[in-house]
Amino acid sequence: MRPLSEVSQALLNTANRLSTAGRAVTLAELAAGACVGRQAATVTVKNLRRSGHLKIVGLRRVSYRNRPVAEYAPALVCAADVSASPGVDLGLCLQAWAR
Repeated sequence: MRPLSEVSQALLNTANRLSTAGRAVTLAELAAGACVGRQAATVTVKNLRRSGHLKIVGLRRVSYRNRPVAEYAPALVCAADVSASPGVDLGLCLQAWAR
């Protein structure tokens, strides 16, 4: 597995910092919080979704668009919410430690 790029790390750190229990972050918020361009954020978020680092957790209406936009959250946060057995928690810890 390849190491994450600087843009990927910045977007994941921003998602961890800005995501709360009731509200995740949009692509525009990720790009602004990580100080990267919208195009770079779009491509990188698609790659992070494909690799399993980010997940879409909902949709939100925003004033700058007619359609709802996706809300993203780090995959570890999503998995931690639904973990049912202690073995899953250990696996998540080891997965986060390996990064």
